[in-house]
Amino acid sequence: MKSNQIKDIRETYADKFGFNMPEQPFSKAKKGLSEDVIREISKNKGEPEWMLEYRLKAYEAFTKKPMPEWGADLSHIDFQNIYYYIKPGDVEKRTWDDVPENVKKTFDRLGVPQAEREYLAGVKAQYDSEVVYSSLMGELEEEGVIFLSTDDLKNISEK
Repeated sequence: MKSNQIKDIRETYADKFGFNMPEQPFSKAKKGLSEDVIREISKNKGEPEWMLEYRLKAYEAFTKKPMPEWGADLSHIDFQNIYYYIKPGDVEKRTWDDVPENVKKTFDRLGVPQAEREYLAGVKAQYDSEVVYSSLMGELEEEGVIFLSTDDLKNISEK
């Protein structure tokens, strides 16, 4: 693919969905993917050592794998020109009323109506790199079903 054919992802998103939202991060990691960036993200998220080690092993495997050639041409992707972690707020919200307005507007513009959000009372909504809203149906909890974000894993002992 020629460089003049590559569109900025925000432009493509705006073309497809009719809008894009400006970045308003609470925090964000350095641009690019490296062991240092992975350590920074893990530290900022307060992850246990075992989780950091898991991420580092995954990164090592990623660096050793060749770019796939069986699908679309991915050779133009600049992995060092991507933000791999953007946190839009400081705390996951438990009620839709507490979710920031810019996040609500995004869901509205994507066509997720209020009635559907209320009906799907057992959901987690992700915005940028973080879950910003979490609600679990009481019936699921009573049956022992749990949904955890990777942030919640730090409260689980390694087995």
